[in-house]
Amino acid sequence: MTTESFQAEGDQPRPTGLLDVLSIAAVVLDTDGRIVFWSPQAEELFGYTAPEALGQYAVRLLVGPEHLQSVLSLFAEVMETGRSWAGAFPIRHKDGSTRLMEFRNMRLLNGKGDVFALGIAADHTTLQRVETDLALCERLVNQSPIGLALMDPDLRCLLVNPALERIDGIPAADHIGRHLRETLAFPDIDTIESALHQVLTTGTPVLDQYAVGRTPADPHNDHAWSLSFYRLEDPGGRVLGAALSVVDVTERHRAATEADRARRRLALIADASARVGTTLEVDRTARELAEIATPELADVVAVDVLDSALACRRTRRPDNGPELFRALALKAAEPTVALRAADPPGDLAAYDGDRLVTLCVHTGRPVLVRHVDEDDLRRIARDAEATSLLARAGVHSYLAVPLISHGEVLGALDLKRTRNPVPFDEDDVVLAGELAGRAAVAIDNARWYQSVRNTALTLQRSLLPDHPPHQTGLELASRYQPAQATSEVGGDWYDVIPLRDDKTALVVGDVMGNGIDAAATMGRLRTATCAYADLDLAPDTVLQHLDKITCDLEHYIVTCLYIVYDPHDQQCRIANAGHMPPALVRPGHAPVLLDLPTGAPLGVGGIPFGTSTAELTPGDLLVLYTDGLVETRHHPIDNRLNLLLSLLDEPSRPLEETCDLLLYGLRHPDDHDDVALLVARAQ
Repeated sequence: MTTESFQAEGDQPRPTGLLDVLSIAAVVLDTDGRIVFWSPQAEELFGYTAPEALGQYAVRLLVGPEHLQSVLSLFAEVMETGRSWAGAFPIRHKDGSTRLMEFRNMRLLNGKGDVFALGIAADHTTLQRVETDLALCERLVNQSPIGLALMDPDLRCLLVNPALERIDGIPAADHIGRHLRETLAFPDIDTIESALHQVLTTGTPVLDQYAVGRTPADPHNDHAWSLSFYRLEDPGGRVLGAALSVVDVTERHRAATEADRARRRLALIADASARVGTTLEVDRTARELAEIATPELADVVAVDVLDSALACRRTRRPDNGPELFRALALKAAEPTVALRAADPPGDLAAYDGDRLVTLCVHTGRPVLVRHVDEDDLRRIARDAEATSLLARAGVHSYLAVPLISHGEVLGALDLKRTRNPVPFDEDDVVLAGELAGRAAVAIDNARWYQSVRNTALTLQRSLLPDHPPHQTGLELASRYQPAQATSEVGGDWYDVIPLRDDKTALVVGDVMGNGIDAAATMGRLRTATCAYADLDLAPDTVLQHLDKITCDLEHYIVTCLYIVYDPHDQQCRIANAGHMPPALVRPGHAPVLLDLPTGAPLGVGGIPFGTSTAELTPGDLLVLYTDGLVETRHHPIDNRLNLLLSLLDEPSRPLEETCDLLLYGLRHPDDHDDVALLVARAQ
């Protein structure tokens, strides 16, 4: 192959810069020892220019007198025997200093049979430094615990040290000549190659880049590595390739992962403390628990409570029989057919004793199945169809944790993993138990609250008239609404009492306080009011008798409005015991509050009451209410009363609609008082 064709094909190897570093000089002597060839490197090494050196005897120019005889003997031996000689020898520099040079001397013959001596020389100190550097590099590379790989500019491996062999499990020989992606089985190899190309282009190292994956050395466990990339250059700045260092940081990575996991779990518990049990509602508490557990703890979460516990019936001792569960909450991290396998919230479902959720509530202990198989799915699902759906959803790990409060098992927190590839472990059991314990206390409080509240409401509603009777000359409608934001009922009531001569007594009252005692007091006062009304007493006299009764009822304070309507003279006689004034709406006129003497509440004692008179003509509307309709903690009472009157802008509106409008327009879910409302229209 000619030089031209060799260069044209582009196969010419790239020159290295090592010879430039060594600065190797070439000197040729004839048989008399005169210098006949002097390379530019010789000028650099010895200090003499070519004109100064050519034709000169080498020993006289370069050797000191003390070494002259030794050099002549070596020269004669090389020229006569043809044996080469190598060694270090002190040489006199042009500047007068003596420098140790390393030589390789040999005899040469040209085509005419002439004999010459060739000397190749380099600075001994430079050679020692290079030799030491190479030895050090070799030791560092071979004995380093850090995996090292050297690559050419095309990212083909040129050298791999034993540490990298141990890291990736591939022999060094199998690396050589192969591209990086063929040997390093990192999942983010594209990112690694991109970083290496960037380093080759810019020369800026990339340090401590993380990679996580598995290699043939340990195919069953994840490892973490810290990768660093460097560009390799010769002394002239020519790019030789790149170096890759790999440090196994698996233990550090695992420690950081565990610390992060612990932080997230503590944050989850703190979040649960703030979000679970915000209300005294069983269903809402269960939903809050399911939302907290998804997706941090599980992909599919269900909260099921024993129906007997929900009804506040003490459950029997654990046995092997079936259990009846009420599904309260169901949550999935994303759409999945596993939701179709679960019981919808609100449904009742019976689970046999061999089901895992039943085992959980019977034993009061968590049930953990790290790796779910087909038999496990049958014990998790309610039936064969649900088993098939769970298999399709990819349920691979299961955990059920009991909901226990004050030693009583209320139900179970049911957890499944589908997309999260990590199976449940003991840490998950502890976390789930913590969440379930907090939620169980809230559910326990909520179920007892609802039971007591339902009892009180039943008592109070039993003491109120079912529906206002139709009375002569009056159309009536009424409402009772308990407080939404408290755990107890109040003592508000209304009543419609038929009297002789077609008259009707309209009553609304409010026992200050809450609970069953207040409701019971209300019942006693309502009974007494009916008895006194039947005597056809004046309204102020009725209140006086009620005041005496109230004074004997353990310091209760009661407001009451007592009205007697006579349809024949179209008049109302009204007595007020500290109650809110009724609203009067006349067609064609703006609604007003009746201006009545306020009077003292019942139970104060010794203060007389008065009777006022107001007209109620056909079409007029009279609205009686308790303070829970208009009083709030954040608004002035005058503003609320004005709002009440503004809602009464249409006196001809049906009375039932009027009641609903007032409750909707004035009540708020967070109101802390109950409301009694009685609306009457004269006919």
